[in-house]
Amino acid sequence: MNLEAISIAASIALVSAFVFLLVAKSWHVISRSVSGGGSFRGSIMLEAAQRFRDEMDRLTRRLHVCLTSALVFAVIFAVSYLLRPEEIFRNLPQWQLATIVSVLATVTLYAAYRFISIMLARRRTQFVRDATIAAGHGLLKLTANRNRVFHDVRCGAGIIDNVIVGLHGVYAVHVIARKAGKDNRVSLDGEQLHFAPGKLVQSLAEFGQRTNQLAREFRKILKHEVRVRCVVAVPGWEIDSQSSAEYLIVNERNMAMMRGWKDQNDYLMNEEVEKLQELLTERCTRSA
Repeated sequence: MNLEAISIAASIALVSAFVFLLVAKSWHVISRSVSGGGSFRGSIMLEAAQRFRDEMDRLTRRLHVCLTSALVFAVIFAVSYLLRPEEIFRNLPQWQLATIVSVLATVTLYAAYRFISIMLARRRTQFVRDATIAAGHGLLKLTANRNRVFHDVRCGAGIIDNVIVGLHGVYAVHVIARKAGKDNRVSLDGEQLHFAPGKLVQSLAEFGQRTNQLAREFRKILKHEVRVRCVVAVPGWEIDSQSSAEYLIVNERNMAMMRGWKDQNDYLMNEEVEKLQELLTERCTRSA
């Protein structure tokens, strides 16, 4: 085993793997453009954690391409080394061979870094997806009073994970996906959410801004003030205490608490519920 043979074999394998990577990425682009929008696209609603499902699919595809490229590199490297193609670079000076090895090492380290990054991103996205799905499925229990649940609702201030519209009012449900440790207690003090008291604090102001923006957009539709109540779901955590009139903290198991957080001034008429549900249906179709 010598430096020259390894350099040549690795160069051939790297170029082959790179070409394969370009072909694979090009194929993904072509297949997406050829497949179009799919059947019944205008009638299929977004599901719970839809954007995280899509992100998981994207990361999984990238992971598969990386793994396959690594396999192509390994196979071609082995074949090239066994065939001993060192005659190709026999007359190269030693410093040029050393440069090739350095470049190959740099590319290999970068490829390893990208692979690990994708793996970690996929793991994080998987947890967020599962937490958001758990919260979304918990909301399916709230079917009374003409309630309908909409997922990944766009508004002028961002995306709201879930919105419930029914006769007893409108609720914007935001999900915080954070892994719980041994101490999985969470408490609310004003706009500050304390995880495992004393360890981590998160502000809910951003959720309040999105909720207020949605209320303003609904006001334009109904021509009067509409209160949208802000609910924050923290799957996997136990609610220790909460002292706030603006937010309600729940987990995936006690979504029913929302039924008691209401006021007659927030109630909507049948035709108002229909208008808002039609608006959200339009926003939450895949073709929107």
